[in-house]
Amino acid sequence: MMKQLHKQTSVNQRRDEEIPTSQSYSPKMLKHPRSLPRSINYLFKEQRLLFILVGILIGSTFFIFQPTLSRLNPSDPTTHSSLPSSIYHRNQDSSSGSSGFFSKRTFPGRVPAGIGRKSLRIVVTGGAGFVGSHLVDKLISRGDEVIVIDNFFTGRKENLVHLFGNPRFELIRHDVVEPILLEVDQIYHLACPASPVHYKYNPVKTIKTNVMGTLNMLGLAKRVGARFLLTSTSEVYGDPLEHPQKETYWGNVNPIGERSCYDEGKRTAETLTMDYHRGADVEVRIARIFNTYGPRMCLDDGRVVSNFVAQVIRKQPMTVYGDGKQTRSFQYVSDLVDGLVALMEGEHVGPFNLGNPGEFTMLELAEVVKETIDSSATIEFKPNTADDPHKRKPDISKAKELLNWEPRISLREGLPLMVNDFRNRILNGDEGKGL
Repeated sequence: MMKQLHKQTSVNQRRDEEIPTSQSYSPKMLKHPRSLPRSINYLFKEQRLLFILVGILIGSTFFIFQPTLSRLNPSDPTTHSSLPSSIYHRNQDSSSGSSGFFSKRTFPGRVPAGIGRKSLRIVVTGGAGFVGSHLVDKLISRGDEVIVIDNFFTGRKENLVHLFGNPRFELIRHDVVEPILLEVDQIYHLACPASPVHYKYNPVKTIKTNVMGTLNMLGLAKRVGARFLLTSTSEVYGDPLEHPQKETYWGNVNPIGERSCYDEGKRTAETLTMDYHRGADVEVRIARIFNTYGPRMCLDDGRVVSNFVAQVIRKQPMTVYGDGKQTRSFQYVSDLVDGLVALMEGEHVGPFNLGNPGEFTMLELAEVVKETIDSSATIEFKPNTADDPHKRKPDISKAKELLNWEPRISLREGLPLMVNDFRNRILNGDEGKGL
């Protein structure tokens, strides 16, 4: 046994002597030097190359003959029924002598991807209000998903009830003074009482909505990368010393007056919007809205058009404050909505005046209302309210040039549509604020 152990030890010593001690172990020394021939050998085994060639041949055949197969015979009546109707259009070429001929639009192979706009997810604060609900209708009709945020201080569920069954519509009862987190592409920030009766009712709440509400919505836009549109107001010009008012005019506002909760609140909201744009790279847009009228306005909200219309329908005298020579410009709500969408979809920050430059005195407006509703209506004069602007007319040349927008509906065309809505609501007893 001892002899065998001694013999094995001697053999191991000889092997150690045969291995050079100056070289260290490296796994690269054991790698097979003929890796390329081995890869080629693997490719030829089990007919792998044949299968690859057959696959290439089949794919090439499909891409060569697929466009030919997609050209369907227009004379085959069964073909037309299997294609979308949008592929066909009526040929109105008078030189052919046949106005009823249908020709097929030819597409090379498949219908190109990207036809039609991408659906967006949009938040509209104050979307249950007068302007907001009309904006929601337009966004829904073009295929977007819309989330409405409203605390129903002046908004009405009745303005949105026709959308309750729509899968692309969502309504959240929420006050923008409190933060909210949503995943959206665009934010239309309309939330704020906009009539003197409403914003004077709780002035502290009004300015908190303008400041804290705007801060919260700008913070949301920053977090999720959404584009933000602020609906400011012509009230930022105060009682203007410039006429008509351009966007470059800084205004003449009483900072401690009864209307300052709204006037200065909106001016502060514009400041915050531009600070977020410059300091946090938030995409923003600013619209300065002038007097707007149309269906769904709150009854008795203190604005002159709704006051006159409601009073005449109820057989009451129209209330004119002061001498009635102060002027306003009135745009129909659909024109405003078109302007807001054009601003949001455009590439310019603003601010932009959105209004109708057609200027009316209060007495002229009263005459138009009389012509539209009741020629026997009367006028009652009362003392003017504090800080009431004497003149208000927008210069919209900037919106015309950069947004390709201008109002299309005159006061005499739009007023009857508003009158019909007010008459139905008053006759049904739907009176008062926010009902």
